[in-house]
Amino acid sequence: MDLSWVLGRSKTTFHHHPTTINLPLKPQKDPASRTTQTTTSLSSLCASATPPCHLNPLLFNGHLQTMYTVIKSQAVPVNYRRHVFESTDTHYPGTFAVDFAVENAADEEDKTLHPRTTYYTEKEWQGIASEDDTPMLIALHGLSGGSHELYLRHVLAPLVNGQDCVTGEVNRRKWKACVINARGCSNSKITSPVLFNARATWDIRQIVKWCRKTFPNRPLFGVGFSLGGNIITNVRSTV
Repeated sequence: MDLSWVLGRSKTTFHHHPTTINLPLKPQKDPASRTTQTTTSLSSLCASATPPCHLNPLLFNGHLQTMYTVIKSQAVPVNYRRHVFESTDTHYPGTFAVDFAVENAADEEDKTLHPRTTYYTEKEWQGIASEDDTPMLIALHGLSGGSHELYLRHVLAPLVNGQDCVTGEVNRRKWKACVINARGCSNSKITSPVLFNARATWDIRQIVKWCRKTFPNRPLFGVGFSLGGNIITNVRSTV
């Protein structure tokens, strides 16, 4: 009899297409088969990078578990610098805010923004361009959310801090990341007649093009949560 639930351990299941895409790997030897592995499936990568699920064993249903995640203290150290972009799409004018995960921010805050978030200074923004090859993640939050959301910071923190998602050890290459805040969300001003929906792909298209120009050597990755996932799905691969 499996009594792991007593300790709050929950089984994690993955749902995906029977054959997910293969991703290239740096050649590494598999001790079990004594072969060199050069690729891995996306489903296998997701499974290996997902940390174990530890629930509160005293809470007997999913509703209570969800409420508990809000009540209990969870300090996820992700600091942001914000820049407000002017839309280049003439059909959808206005501005939108993008928050970039940064290091050594000393938990600086701006009272007009969410905690751990401040604006870039003009000098900082002028020097943001880089030719490094650090992988970069572009993230989209869920409906009416923002870069401050707990679920989003939990994903960004291990990447930008170079942590192993399973062991928590700082032994991996650090990533760069930014979060595109939907218009009017996360304490951003509404300056356009159109807000956002699942077809609102114009802002992420602009940021992808901007990243390719500003960071020409960085491989770009994207992740979306809920409505943000729908927006990414609607972005054509020809961006």
